[in-house]
Amino acid sequence: MLLSMNIGLVSGRCQSDQQSLLLNLKKTLVFYELASTKLVKWNSTPDCCEWPGIACDEGGSGRVISLDLSFEGITGGLDDSSGLFSLQFLQNLNLSSNSFNTPLPVRFANLTDLISLNLSNAWFIGQIPNDISKLTKLVSLDLSSNSFLGGPALKLEKPNLATLVQNLAQLEELILDGVDISAQGSDWCKALSSSLPNLKVLSMSYCFLSGPLDASLAELRSLSIFRLSSNNLSAPVPEFLANYPKLTALELRDCQLNGIFPQTVFQIPTLEILDLSFNELLQGSFPEFHQNLSLQTLLLSNTNFSGTIPGSIANLTQLFYLDLSSNKFEGRIPSFRKSKNLTYVDLSHNQLTGEIPSGHWEGLLSLTYVDLGSNKLEGPIPSSVFDLANLNVLDLSSNKLNGTVELHLVQKLSSLMTLDLSYNNLTVIASGKNSNLSSFVQIEKLRLASCNLRVFPDLRNQSELFHLDLSDNQITGPVPGWISELSFQYLNLSRNLLVDLERPLSLPGLDILDLHRNQLQGSIPVPPSLITYVDYSSNNFSSYIPPTIGNYLSITLFFSLSNNHLTGAIPQSICNNDWLHVLDLSNNSLSGTIPSCLIEGTKTLRVLNLRRNNFDGFIPDKFPRSCVLKTLDLSGNNLQGKVPKSLANCTTLEVLDLGNNQINDSFPCLLKSISSFRVLILRNNMFSGLIGCPEINGTWPRLQIVDLAFNHFRGNLPHIFLETWEGMMEGENRHLEYIKYELIYVVVYYQDSIAVTFKGREFELVKILTVFTSADFSNNNFEGPIPDVIGKFKALYVLNLSHNALTGRIPSSLGNLSQLESLDLSSNQLTGLIPLQLARLSFLSVLNLSYNRLEGPIPTGSQMQTFSADSFEGNQGLCGPPSNLVCFNPLISACSNTNGSISGIEIDWNFLSAELGYIFGLGIVILPLMFCKRWRTWYCTHVDRVIFRVFPQLDKRSNNLGRRAQRNRRRQ
Repeated sequence: MLLSMNIGLVSGRCQSDQQSLLLNLKKTLVFYELASTKLVKWNSTPDCCEWPGIACDEGGSGRVISLDLSFEGITGGLDDSSGLFSLQFLQNLNLSSNSFNTPLPVRFANLTDLISLNLSNAWFIGQIPNDISKLTKLVSLDLSSNSFLGGPALKLEKPNLATLVQNLAQLEELILDGVDISAQGSDWCKALSSSLPNLKVLSMSYCFLSGPLDASLAELRSLSIFRLSSNNLSAPVPEFLANYPKLTALELRDCQLNGIFPQTVFQIPTLEILDLSFNELLQGSFPEFHQNLSLQTLLLSNTNFSGTIPGSIANLTQLFYLDLSSNKFEGRIPSFRKSKNLTYVDLSHNQLTGEIPSGHWEGLLSLTYVDLGSNKLEGPIPSSVFDLANLNVLDLSSNKLNGTVELHLVQKLSSLMTLDLSYNNLTVIASGKNSNLSSFVQIEKLRLASCNLRVFPDLRNQSELFHLDLSDNQITGPVPGWISELSFQYLNLSRNLLVDLERPLSLPGLDILDLHRNQLQGSIPVPPSLITYVDYSSNNFSSYIPPTIGNYLSITLFFSLSNNHLTGAIPQSICNNDWLHVLDLSNNSLSGTIPSCLIEGTKTLRVLNLRRNNFDGFIPDKFPRSCVLKTLDLSGNNLQGKVPKSLANCTTLEVLDLGNNQINDSFPCLLKSISSFRVLILRNNMFSGLIGCPEINGTWPRLQIVDLAFNHFRGNLPHIFLETWEGMMEGENRHLEYIKYELIYVVVYYQDSIAVTFKGREFELVKILTVFTSADFSNNNFEGPIPDVIGKFKALYVLNLSHNALTGRIPSSLGNLSQLESLDLSSNQLTGLIPLQLARLSFLSVLNLSYNRLEGPIPTGSQMQTFSADSFEGNQGLCGPPSNLVCFNPLISACSNTNGSISGIEIDWNFLSAELGYIFGLGIVILPLMFCKRWRTWYCTHVDRVIFRVFPQLDKRSNNLGRRAQRNRRRQ
């Protein structure tokens, strides 16, 4: 409705001849269906000063001084011609919570008597005009909006904040939340402190402000409320905030604050509200709280506070809302008995220990919310917890609590809506005459995962129950029929021993259904329509996928049938979904070709896992330009042909597993521009040719797992190509997390899994850690030296270059691989000594250097001698433990095989230099030995004779070595 608001109130007085005009104003400003009751009152009242929302002065002149049109549902425009701006005596104007959707009119500046202007959430848009600064009598200005939720916003650009407030010296309240100010810390801070000396309320959340907080703000000595949440301050919290003598509320939520929070702020006597939540880099600890503090609301969730929660927190007698979740607090739970008004306590996701004290909760009759989940609490649940009659939410999950809990005790909590006892060492008793929940208060959310349940709790009369988690128990038998009679939105019965469904799960409101890891048999149950998440994996379902299955999955995001016994083809109907993000059909016996429509569906599909089935034919070359795939796993099938060229469209791909197929292609350089790659597995196919790509820039900087084993690749390992794999070079500073895809709208996520050959065996990595790195080039035809660049792969856990034709020495740079646990260089043509640096690899648990041409002593070190002799066999020149060959005296080893007694052993220069240092007098003998061949031959011949007469067993060992060396030369 477009507002004209031309009411002609020149004098601004509410006289009888103007009542109809003001009534027209009212009618124009509102939706009639929303204000019909008010209109009746307006029409029946002769004096407009008595109308709702209107106030006149007390002198009887009929002048309108206050107009409140908030929450009237106004949807039309407001322009400069409106009669509203003729109310020249107006002191208070409230147009909040309407939908004007127009720029802010300049003529607001005509209302020069305004003391209070409230335009909050009125959906004015665009630049705030400079004329607002002419309202010099303003005490309160509220231009805030919820624009951060979406939609256009007001902004302060030209003029900026300094220009807006330069003449508003009387201002005590400035509320600009959601206004785009986009100013640097020193600019906006100095603008406020220099122009607004009387400011008491400052609220500028979601204003795109930068930090740090300038020291000039300390001049605002009257400040009472200080709100700057959701700005990018990226700075420590200054000490001067503790010097505000009248501060009652400090809200700095989600401001990227860092450094140490000053403890003195907690001690401000007047402070009632402190919100520092969601500043993950902000550190701090609690002081001792003295008495007479005023704190009522304390929010520190998702910060980096640590230390103990002091017992002196009991002195905060006014406290009613406490959230310390997701920090590093440790120690025991303090008492809250003195905080009689306490309604909300969240201490979850910390490191609290000890028992839950029984007496700490006595007398807290107002307590409605308690969350102590994800700590290290021990002992039984005290009975006093079940005496909190007004408790709505009780979450004790993911601790070390023990003992038994009779489920019937819950009925004492007559107001309870949510109960979570999951993942403790508890045994919940849900059977027996006292366990029937049919007479319970109507609970809404019940989570009893991993509670040693053996039977279903009787919930058949819980008509309000919409969230049920009974996963990770030992519940046997069928899923009871009454499950289908409730109104579930979330149902998790996974990881039990269920064998059947008594009735089909006809749950029309169900969003999430998780039945994975049971013993369910027979055909696939048809899921409820309009479901978001379905997991039937790891059961004993057999037969085929129903042809019409896709008709029930029209808005499904996640669908998994993996690890069953399904046969037949993928039905075409499964493509009838424009929302599917994850499809996992792996580890079945499905056959036929991969439907083209499934590949075309990757415009929404993030994860496609068809691993370990019997699919044949080619991979359809149908990946769309809008492909958003993150994981593609087609391994363990009978696929042929080449890697589809259109796969290059999937520019967000992180995991590609084509291993164990019959693909005949060259190295997939067509994917070289996909910078998000983390995992590339081409194992056991018929790939051939050189690896590496002509244009190197931008090739796979995040790659952490590569497996090219059992193919026909040839040529050198290209140094320049490997240099781009920066993800393998990051070393110890990598974040410990899993490669996963988080589903929107759902509080679950899909985790990739792959097979990795490690320590000579194939392992399933069900969760791929982002810190796990592996490179397997084995069983190909690679030749040439091992590139030194591999020594930069400091994050490597597994390196396998075995069964190739690599030559040259083992690079000493491999000693830099400090995380390495498995190294296999066997069955190559490597020569020279084993580098001493390998002995420094303290994590190395698997080493195989067998069947090369290595020589010399095996290095001594804490690790090397723990490996078996098999790790070094097939290297004729190696000696020393753990091999069975004894290394000779270094002087003897200097001798060539002039008499056939010693062969293939060079001078050990380390030992020789030691001899020179200790026996200087032998220099006359040693120097000719080193530089004169005739002297060396004479010396070795005569020394051999002396040594072998003293130690005849060495003469026998020497002859054996000589014969073995001759056989090796003939083989070569």
